[in-house]
Amino acid sequence: MTSHPTAITNARLPGRDGLFRLPMANGQFSAIEHLPEKATVGDGELDAGGNLVTPPFVEPHIHLDAAMTAGEPRWNRSGTLFEGIECWSERKPMLTRADVIQRAEKTLKLFAAHGIQYVRTHVDVTDPTLVALEAMVEVRERVADCIDLQIVAFPQEGILSFPGGKDLMNRAMTIGADVVGGIPHFEFTRDYGVESVKALMDLAERHDSLVDVHCDEIDDPASRFLEVLAAEALARDYGTRVTASHTCAMHSYDDAYCSRLFRLLAKANLRFVALPTENLHLQGRFDGYPKRRGVTRVPELLDADLKVAMGQDSIRDPWYPMGNGNLLRTLDVGLHACHMLGTDRIDRSLELITENGAAVMGLADYGVAEGKPARCVILNGETPYEVLLNQSPVLASVRDGRVLVRRVPAPAEVNGWPE
Repeated sequence: MTSHPTAITNARLPGRDGLFRLPMANGQFSAIEHLPEKATVGDGELDAGGNLVTPPFVEPHIHLDAAMTAGEPRWNRSGTLFEGIECWSERKPMLTRADVIQRAEKTLKLFAAHGIQYVRTHVDVTDPTLVALEAMVEVRERVADCIDLQIVAFPQEGILSFPGGKDLMNRAMTIGADVVGGIPHFEFTRDYGVESVKALMDLAERHDSLVDVHCDEIDDPASRFLEVLAAEALARDYGTRVTASHTCAMHSYDDAYCSRLFRLLAKANLRFVALPTENLHLQGRFDGYPKRRGVTRVPELLDADLKVAMGQDSIRDPWYPMGNGNLLRTLDVGLHACHMLGTDRIDRSLELITENGAAVMGLADYGVAEGKPARCVILNGETPYEVLLNQSPVLASVRDGRVLVRRVPAPAEVNGWPE
């Protein structure tokens, strides 16, 4: 089969009945053609085999600068966020440009193999050398043919609590970061946290950039920086450009407070990212029994018509020793953790790793439609339910009309089974 097919045939599309043919020309979808029945595959065409075809997967939250460093220089024995930060602060002095590039590209290749074509990475800029940031700017250019990479200037140890934090954030944006980050719950005091939110929003406005804040990644119900971020976004008319990542404390908020909070969230219209595998691992560490799950209120946010995406957060680093690059695994865990296995939730579940991630990243020209870039994945299953049941890697990933990944599923052989 050619690496530049002329069409994808016998495709199923989310929310639409029947089969479709998706002609491609000049790196774009040139039409969406409904098929009356399963079609014979022509020369130079890619057969979707009646499987679901969706836009490429979006990884909206990863830390590529720390990827593949688990156990270096030591393991996070407590499994807490805070020991993870301590381990990372000991690893940071060992960073080199080549080290960061090698690990980041290894991880991105793993992502590409699983149908991910868009990635937002947070890069720690509480480092006077900014070596990881400069390396990631180079990586962004090196992988551009395979993955669109967005870089967040992320102040892991705080904007106000780290010496020269404000200046480092400014330098990071000047060097080439795309998005302004923050971590108000990790600042030394609540006042510092509030001031850091105002400072990061000022910086974003100066650079006309998106915002993505690690917000309330803690089990403490008194950690309420989400309301601060939402109020700032609303006052500045910046809401759709602002993402609140984690928001784990919302898991511990009482319903009376949430009823007021959600009114503000709806007005501000923020984007949200939930990191279920990571936060199931990190949160609840100070609890006896019962232990909190620590994952934000995903179904409630969705029911409020707010965009929520799911991401992996870490790949084998001081905070999370696991990870294989498969977003379907993350989605499966998230649906379980959030009590979202009703058929209505499952039917729309793939939006959490496609369209909603695209909204977080502010992507233009995303989707399977005439005139859009010919970027998509062929999944193993006819419906979202089947795709989740199969939990298998994508059968194909197409980027600008070029087949980036291709797999032929092999059935398992079970010997000796009674007829």
